[in-house]
Amino acid sequence: MPRRTTAVAQENSAAQVCNLHGIRDSLIMWIMNVTLSLDDKLVKEVRKIAVERDTTLTSLIREYLEKLAAESAVSGRKRREVEALQRSFKQFHRKIGPITWKREDLYERS
Repeated sequence: MPRRTTAVAQENSAAQVCNLHGIRDSLIMWIMNVTLSLDDKLVKEVRKIAVERDTTLTSLIREYLEKLAAESAVSGRKRREVEALQRSFKQFHRKIGPITWKREDLYERS
């Protein structure tokens, strides 16, 4: 069984003070610490990738999770749009009776 490493992504909570329209406001961002259990071989490989990209393992994980969350938000929006379209189809559906024609009857062939 491969040895596992516990990597702790530690980030400090940060408080920033912003000046919004002349009113000084305090915005606090809370960053959660997460503990991951990863295979040593995987951690070594990803650290090499991080060094090649001039970044950190934590940054690579953060970027991946941000991208995943953004994709999920987009797919959620698309799903809601499709559902709204389907509801409108049901709302405006009109029954016009049985189809008594054939496709060939609609087009004259030379």
